[in-house]
Amino acid sequence: GMSETNLPSPLAQTTRHSEGDVVGAGGSEGTAQMAMEDTAGGARKATKSKLFEFLVHGVRPGMPSGARMPHQGAPMGPPGPPYSGSPTVRPGLPTPVMEPSRKRPAPSQQNQQQQNVQNRARNAKRRKMADKILPQRIRELVPESQAYMDLLAFERKLDQTIMRKRVDIQEALKRPMKPGKLKRKFSSFFKSLVIELDKDLYGPDNHLVEWHRTPTTQETDGFQVKRPGDVSVRCTLLLMLDYQPPQFKLDPRLARLLGIHTQTRSCIIQALWQYVKTNKLQDSHDKEYINCDKYFQQIFDCPRLKFSEIPQRLTNLLLPPDPIVINHVISVDPNDQKKTACYDIDVEVEDPLKSQMSSFLLSTANQQEIASLDNKIHETIESINQLKIQRDFMLSFSRDPKGYIQDWLKSQSRDLKMMTDVVGNPEEERRAAFYHEPWSQEAVSRYFYCKIQQRRQELEQALAVRNT
Repeated sequence: GMSETNLPSPLAQTTRHSEGDVVGAGGSEGTAQMAMEDTAGGARKATKSKLFEFLVHGVRPGMPSGARMPHQGAPMGPPGPPYSGSPTVRPGLPTPVMEPSRKRPAPSQQNQQQQNVQNRARNAKRRKMADKILPQRIRELVPESQAYMDLLAFERKLDQTIMRKRVDIQEALKRPMKPGKLKRKFSSFFKSLVIELDKDLYGPDNHLVEWHRTPTTQETDGFQVKRPGDVSVRCTLLLMLDYQPPQFKLDPRLARLLGIHTQTRSCIIQALWQYVKTNKLQDSHDKEYINCDKYFQQIFDCPRLKFSEIPQRLTNLLLPPDPIVINHVISVDPNDQKKTACYDIDVEVEDPLKSQMSSFLLSTANQQEIASLDNKIHETIESINQLKIQRDFMLSFSRDPKGYIQDWLKSQSRDLKMMTDVVGNPEEERRAAFYHEPWSQEAVSRYFYCKIQQRRQELEQALAVRNT
């Protein structure tokens, strides 16, 4: 009889439901009643459900059902740069004109489409977890937004778990596929079978019965061996399992060191690397080399070796696996004729979950849905940040209109200088007092010194060319 043992599966099937990742209970987009409370400062407070709608969907209180805030709208603010219009140029300055040779040719429509696709893909890659986080100032302004941050933290744990399980599934699927039949024939589990009968009874040439698999072997559900005889015969059955991938028996010293008796070559090399890491045998200066401890020296017979040499050196330390040995007595006693001896042999069979695991890895439906939801979150966060800028502008303008306009004009002046490459302060330079300050004499001296040095270098270069 055969007892089949299924290979342990790292995961039955992990799925991530996109519904509920961001949108919580009660997240309808319809108009809801707002609880208004007039405080000393005249501030308004929204209920949690409306706030959640505003954070996630961009729905403002009082908006009609289904209406949403534009994610990419023209920002509110005063006219003029950088909000709208073109930057003005100071009177007297020439209008900057780009040289024709430096102008880019106008892209064709097809190239433009390809570039747009590439830009979208690049932007999607840049949008990481950090882009989903609400800024601290917005969180302080709206304490209820902590619920969204808790969802983000949970999503991150969920993503890490799914990624880890996905890797586990990929490792499990790397094992070679065994025949996918529901019921395999008996001989398909074995590479060879030898029955050794009593040599004294059957002679040296007739006491062995052998079967070995060949590429053309027809699988069978059993073997039947008949020999004439009138006395009970002791026999030994040697069964060699057909391991896929091939397994090897380790040299006794190596087996004791790694705690492995029979295993695949890749697992043996992995165990060796684990031993090297655990015992810190890797050379700290030259990572390619391993400094052997006393056990490695006994096994590999050298004080130092490259890790890349280990597969070759293992060849002499790997032996064929031990066969399954069954000792049996063929009895001629009439009372024993109907007796059947059964033995359990553990074999590897195909994991029934492998097909489900493959379909899980290949499935992209959830990923597309998650990507669209992520994109929606990014757009909503951008919208919230833009609204925060507009709110700050309105508040600062309402508190001190005159001071804000002055600060804004100064900022615009600085921006204009940077855009037009203006150096210095033109307003101060218009007055004569600017040139009578103490530093002006030294500045003139330095200017002339630089010009003299520049002229000297030009003359030296001209002389050098003439002399040659």
